[in-house]
Amino acid sequence: MRYSYFPGCSAESTARDMHESTIAVSKALGMELIEPKGWSCCGATAGHQTDRFLSVALPAASLAKVKDSGLDMIVSCAACYNRMKVANHQIQNSAEMRRDVADALGRDYDGSVKVRHFLEVLLDDVGIEKIGESAKHSLNGLKVACYYGCLLVRPNEVMKFDDPENPTSLDRLVTALGGEALDWPHKVECCGGGLSMSRTDVVVSLTDAILEMAKASGAQCITVGCPMCQINLDMRQLDIRKQLGKSYDMPVVYITQLIGLCLGVSPAELGFGKLMIPAQTVVNAVS
Repeated sequence: MRYSYFPGCSAESTARDMHESTIAVSKALGMELIEPKGWSCCGATAGHQTDRFLSVALPAASLAKVKDSGLDMIVSCAACYNRMKVANHQIQNSAEMRRDVADALGRDYDGSVKVRHFLEVLLDDVGIEKIGESAKHSLNGLKVACYYGCLLVRPNEVMKFDDPENPTSLDRLVTALGGEALDWPHKVECCGGGLSMSRTDVVVSLTDAILEMAKASGAQCITVGCPMCQINLDMRQLDIRKQLGKSYDMPVVYITQLIGLCLGVSPAELGFGKLMIPAQTVVNAVS
């Protein structure tokens, strides 16, 4: 199983744990990830707020490179995944946009590269059965609140990945690994995303509501597939404690970190030391 892997800018900064755990899980499951040479920033959530053309041209630059390889593009970051899918959609449905992008890139790109989130590949290509057979440990009934956020499943007509109101991809993986995927109402509520720095007050309010519901639902941890969701739910717990006087102490881990633990990968290789809220309770549950 060979794929072109787009790591995204956060892979070497705020989401190294996402990147490291993705690579570790891929190796454990026999997947070959090839990083495209010369990939560049997709614009994430900032680009499309600034300029519609820029929000398409930036991801198209990397998509065109991947097209030359003939491989599917795998993305772990939900924001990058969203922008790549939207760029493809815009190019496929607008001759003018395709022409303008071609002028900017100095080559034509037709929007045909298949863009897939790492979750999608785990479920559809590797398969839950193989993941279960490869597991050396179980989640041992760990109660997990699976959080999808906005960018992984919306807009539905573009993403076509999971149910936009009640997605189950994360839940299926958690259940297969012996955990208890909780039925809770905030799995697709917005965490504030890219407002984390510009409107911290909004993010504190939104993440507080999500964390409060996860706690009330009996969660021992929250698992995510998006670095912006992870950093908001993880880091902003410190602000919630300071501003609102609430202490959740809720570990927020990537689904790749949970899978990696079950596959026998060490917590250090999975980036557990980079979390703001310690997740030793999660590690202990699996060990």
